[in-house]
Amino acid sequence: MPAVNNVLVVGGGLAGTGTAIHLAKAGVAVELIEIKPDVAALGSGITLQGNALRELKALGVWDHVQGAGYAFDVTGIRAPDPNGTVVAEIPDARTGGPDLPAVMGMPRPELARILVDRATEVGVKLRLGTTFTELSQDDDGVDVAFSDTSTGRYDLVVGADGVRSWTRRALGIDLETTSVGMGIWRVFGPRPYSVTRTDLYYGGPSFIAGYCPTGEDSLYAYIVEAAQDRSTLSPDEQLATMKELSRAYHGPWDEIRENLTDGSRVNYTWFETHVLPAPWNRGRVVLIGDAAHTCPPTIAQGGAMALEDAVVLAELLVDRDTLDQELWNAFTVRRFERAKTVVDASNQLAQWQLDHVQGDIPSLMRSIAVLTSQPA
Repeated sequence: MPAVNNVLVVGGGLAGTGTAIHLAKAGVAVELIEIKPDVAALGSGITLQGNALRELKALGVWDHVQGAGYAFDVTGIRAPDPNGTVVAEIPDARTGGPDLPAVMGMPRPELARILVDRATEVGVKLRLGTTFTELSQDDDGVDVAFSDTSTGRYDLVVGADGVRSWTRRALGIDLETTSVGMGIWRVFGPRPYSVTRTDLYYGGPSFIAGYCPTGEDSLYAYIVEAAQDRSTLSPDEQLATMKELSRAYHGPWDEIRENLTDGSRVNYTWFETHVLPAPWNRGRVVLIGDAAHTCPPTIAQGGAMALEDAVVLAELLVDRDTLDQELWNAFTVRRFERAKTVVDASNQLAQWQLDHVQGDIPSLMRSIAVLTSQPA
């Protein structure tokens, strides 16, 4: 018998929907609340490493993901020269196992839709445009008041509500999320025929210029610069700024740049990082995903870590009879050091670029591939 009978999940991202699906499949009554009215309305693209694909397969959505995304097994390194010269082609580790691609790009809204549809299919009660206003827990459960004036009582509340988690704040946890010192421009657009993998351009006026195919007809492109306040720019000004930064990069970038015409599809954010010290729970409320750990996307493991949190938490809740300290200790053992190692590696890659240091990137990437090749 599972350690919980009914669970409230706060947040409809990867960590939240992943947890909800696993628990509902095991017969737990799950409600998922999401403050946004449509979880599939926002975002550009996402890069999913093999270990993320392994968890999506376990959620029962691999066929849909495979049909919606674009898989590849090699990453290219190009020079910021007039030809965009390929200087290296690096095979990507198949961290999800030999039966899955090494990497897949896909539209983030499409992945969100697939996961929400799967959650509904397995019986999760989904409440969009809703959040909680109060949490009050005792030894046996958590009483929750919602923004629509309803109330409920749950055996467990899972806070999977992102970097600026309201659940974390409601628990009184003071966690500092810091800027790494880099900002990233992202844009969603048409995929040129020549783009069949991620290529990274290092150097030039920006730290990185890259792109990732996300489907037969789409890609997302990105440029990483020193963090700046870009908040006053209009969508058209954002598009013009990104296109201007991209003019230093050629090869496929020349066609990508010409195809970028919609300023509403450009967004700019800073790289941020934090790791919540263990434990990640306070009584019967637990934080997972970006609410507990977040890292710059330098090794594209943020989504994978969120999905791993979900599968480990759900597994422990289903396989054990009691929600006790022993369960939380097991969760900490399986998640804390692994997630922290990934965050630290992501930050190290960013710091090497900020310091203009030629660090041992191959060795660092190999160590993360070895770690993530083992199921969480």
